[in-house]
Amino acid sequence: MKPLRSSFLGRIWVRFGLHIAGTLLVTMALLTGSVMVFSEIQQRDFHRSLPAEVRAELEELEARGEEEGPRAMAIYAEYWRGDVWFSEKWSLALGLLICLPIGLGVGFFVSRVISLPLASMAEAATKVAAGDFTMRAQPMHNKGEMAEMVHHFNQMIDALEKTARERKATTASISHELRTPLAVLQARLHAICDGVIQVDAAESRLLLDQVEHLGRLVADLQTLSMAEAGYLSLQLEPLDLVEMVREDMASYANRLEQHHMALELALPSAPHFAVIKADRGRMRQILFNLLENALRHAKQGRWLGVEVLLDTAVNEVVLSVSDAGPGMSAALLAEPFQRFPHAPGHSGEGLGLGLSIVRALTERQGGSVQVRNREEGGTCFTLRFPAAEIVRA
Repeated sequence: MKPLRSSFLGRIWVRFGLHIAGTLLVTMALLTGSVMVFSEIQQRDFHRSLPAEVRAELEELEARGEEEGPRAMAIYAEYWRGDVWFSEKWSLALGLLICLPIGLGVGFFVSRVISLPLASMAEAATKVAAGDFTMRAQPMHNKGEMAEMVHHFNQMIDALEKTARERKATTASISHELRTPLAVLQARLHAICDGVIQVDAAESRLLLDQVEHLGRLVADLQTLSMAEAGYLSLQLEPLDLVEMVREDMASYANRLEQHHMALELALPSAPHFAVIKADRGRMRQILFNLLENALRHAKQGRWLGVEVLLDTAVNEVVLSVSDAGPGMSAALLAEPFQRFPHAPGHSGEGLGLGLSIVRALTERQGGSVQVRNREEGGTCFTLRFPAAEIVRA
């Protein structure tokens, strides 16, 4: 937490007020000084205009502290030729002539210092509006609220730049993913039309696989887009996560056998131990995507661990899916849930949307997801959901 004094003095209105108050004090001091200087000049001129014996008498009276006595007033009344109001007007005019340019100069300087970051932000906003994300606003010498505003403004530009970059990468990746099955379909159908390839069950199966591939891609994109936009319909209801995982893993046993994956299932036996409020269909989709990710990228480890537990310290239900594969690279681990993490043309399996869907569906249901590399090798995905309040018998 910032110290109270620094945070208070860092506020724009406080700093602006202090600068204006300082400018006024300096102006008043200059005005007072000019009046005093003008009065001193008049006093000296008056002394010089006195006869020698009268000047000596007045100086003696001033030395005794009687400069306002009857005799001193009589001397002033007899020999003073100036107009008191006229002299004060001249002193005020002289003071204003001195203070006005100084006050204006200080005021313009203060305004310029305070407005420089705003001008920088306006210039950067103009560039961003034109699609140029290379420019950033500068706080100049400002601190406090103004510097924080510039910092947040630059963070907003960073986010916009990242979004634009991801949109371009996503467009390129989608184009690539669509191009491959479409090219296969086009080539095979042309061959069928030309009589080069005979239509049989095997050929129909190949064409159907390409169509299903396109369907999965479109479905995944639709799910991800709707989830991120907040338009995905969810039927939230109390869900026993232990029961759901046990049923899904039993139906998934054959697929694990096909990939020679050993399953280590850690589920509590107590009923209603890990109940959350979630959409059963979407939770199955999350689990399916995590399992398919393990089969796709970690099948050489030949081990899969699934665990459900209740973190009583924060009242959260935790679902963990681990594997013994090679783990994630540092680049992928930095942004594991990015859409299409591989560049177009990557020869790896999958569309690169599974983990993005996992995060989107998890967060839409009030949960969170993290991934880390295990010390034993492989990766571990950890999902946390708030435990639902249920009546226990």
